[in-house]
Formats: sequence, C-alpha cells, structure tokens
Amino acid sequence: MRVSWITDDKHAPSVVDYGKVSGKYEWSATGEQTKYHYFFYSSGLIHHVKVGPLEPNTIYFYRCSKAGDEYTFKTSPANLPIEFAVIGDLGQTEWTASTLAHVDSSNYDMLLLPGDLSYADTQQTLWDSFGRFVEKYASKRPWMVTEGNHEVESFLFLIEPFKAYNARWLMPYEESGSTSNLYYSFDVAGGSVHVIMLGSYTDFDSNSDQYKWLVSDLKKVNRERTPWLIVLLHAPWYNTNSAHQGEGESMRQSLESLLYAARVDLVFAGHVHAYERFTRIYDNKADPCGPMYITIGDGGNREGLALDFEEDHKSVSLSMFREASFGHGRLKVLNGTHAHWSWHRNQDSDSSVADEIWIESLSSVDACKTSGKTPPSSSSLNDEL
Repeated sequence: MRVSWITDDKHAPSVVDYGKVSGKYEWSATGEQTKYHYFFYSSGLIHHVKVGPLEPNTIYFYRCSKAGDEYTFKTSPANLPIEFAVIGDLGQTEWTASTLAHVDSSNYDMLLLPGDLSYADTQQTLWDSFGRFVEKYASKRPWMVTEGNHEVESFLFLIEPFKAYNARWLMPYEESGSTSNLYYSFDVAGGSVHVIMLGSYTDFDSNSDQYKWLVSDLKKVNRERTPWLIVLLHAPWYNTNSAHQGEGESMRQSLESLLYAARVDLVFAGHVHAYERFTRIYDNKADPCGPMYITIGDGGNREGLALDFEEDHKSVSLSMFREASFGHGRLKVLNGTHAHWSWHRNQDSDSSVADEIWIESLSSVDACKTSGKTPPSSSSLNDEL
C-alpha cells in the first residue's frame, strides 16, 4: 500500500508507522517527498511512502510523520470475491458528499475513479481542500485513479500538464512497467482481476508510449490465471448523451481493437455527468465478445448533470440504461465466471439501486476464449449474462 499525505511542516519526515493494534506500531516505512510551485502557489511537503509487505484482507493502524492522528486502512483480499466502488467526476460539492457517504454506508475493498478529481482547474488551494474533503474515505481504502481533463491544468509553456496531479496522486505506474503516471495497471484478488488505467489526455496513437505499453501489458495477462480484465479511462468511447459527443472517438479508433482482442470484460469511463450502461460492443455494433461499456461520471461535481440524452443517436440501440442522476457504482466480482454490477442513485438519505446486471467473464465463454475465433452473432447476445 502507498500512503500519501501533505504537511505544512517542511521538515516533517516521510515516515509511516503501522501495526495491527491501535497505538502499537510494530513496523515503520520511509518513503519520498516532493513539492511543486504553480505560479504564486507553493504546495506543502507531499509525502509518498510504500508500506509492506502486508497481509491480505487485514486492518492496519497507522500514523504519518511520527505525529498527529491515527488512521486505519484495510488491505484487499487475496482471492475472490472482491468488491469495487466506482465513481467518476467527483468534485467537492454537497452532491459529492452525499455520494461518498452512500459509498461508505456499505463495505467495499477498493475505489476506482476514472478521472476528474478535485475540479481545482488551476486554483491550487482546491487541491488542498479536496484532500481534506476525501481524507475520511481515501485514508482507509485504496483509491486507484486515472486523470481527466480537469487534471491537465497546463498554461502555455509556463506550466506543464498534470503538474499538481502527478505530484499529489502518485499511482503504481513504475511497478507496472509504465513510464508515465497517466497510465498503469495492477492486479488484485491474487491476480484474478487485472485493472488497466488508461490516459485520455496523453498520446495514444500506435507510435505512442501508451499504445506500446498497453500492447505489452495485455500480452502479460494469462486469462486462465486472470479471468477478469477491466479498463478505466476518462472520455467515453460510446455515449448517447449530447455532452462531449465524439471526444473519445480518436482514442477508440486507436485502441479498441487491442481491448477487443484481449477480451476485456468492462470499460468504465467518466467525463459525461450522467450514468449510462451499454451492452457488449465492438466497432459500434453489439458483439458478445466485446467489452461492456459503462459511463459513471455522476459523482457530484460542481458543473451539474448532463441532462440531454439523444433519442436518435446512432448508438441508442446499444444503450441498455441511461439516466442523469448523481450516484455511484458497485462491481462485486464473485468468482472467476460471474460478477454483479449495480448503480446506486443518490436519493436524499438513501442510496437506491436503480440499475443492476449479472456479468459473465469473457474468459469463461467458449466462443470468446480465442481471439482468432469468429464470435457468435449479435442476435445470440443475452444482456443479462
């Protein structure tokens, strides 16, 4: 587990003390520190410390920089089942607070976020307030994120893209063979699930580092050992909402065939501030061996909801459920063959299940096991499996 925090004290040590009993820290880990400047803004000291080895499915108590409050986190299980909470386009509004409270109301193992975190949009103090806003939740479960357009924050030649995001939200990109914090991958549940985080706002053409890394990463996945393959990115490749139409198209044209050949099970996106679930798709057609596409950009950001879905959109027949409401998703991977997806709409004090579906892993579907095989016809597609 990597623990990240920020101190105003420029001399605070990058140390995490941790143990299995409150107040009794048997182990200590030392990491790295950084800081950055954004015009007249100077960040606090940003600490990143990797702790471990850790036992799976275990609660640890920890303290940062040898002082301050005690926190707890729970490690992920070593085997299936595992449950993910999925939220996109989070922000820091009352809507966001409601979403996070609903997520926290029932147990989960890891949070996945397909871009757009703080909505700082160059106002760097909003990154600080966002950290305080999510600390209650992000301090006790792994938060695995990728970047969205609101993380870019570049300014001509004076400020490079993703300066704050890369400094604050360090993901395990080096551990997965990537050269950029903007795309990476990791295994969970003993390797039963492989999660790939892609970057919608860095190069993705066939000559790009991201493309070459993705090819290499997918080749390493053994679907007998890893029955589930999940991808997250920000700008959706399929979208019947009038908001952000076509913005993911060039990335789709570049990378979709790679995901299809690898038999990716699910692709989560954000960017559009609404919820939409598609059937399994490849190249704009229903395909039982293609990924299921889900837009989950309804976390609660300040820009509000994207209310306008197009009734005559070319992909409308592929869209199984769509609604402009704030909420979050839950993916419970039960075993090597089946997972349950549910979308929970924010309804005042309750989080109501508005959409749910059982999903069968493509690695368990005989017709889809070999990429060279001709997939079954679209007419055989059963959206409830």
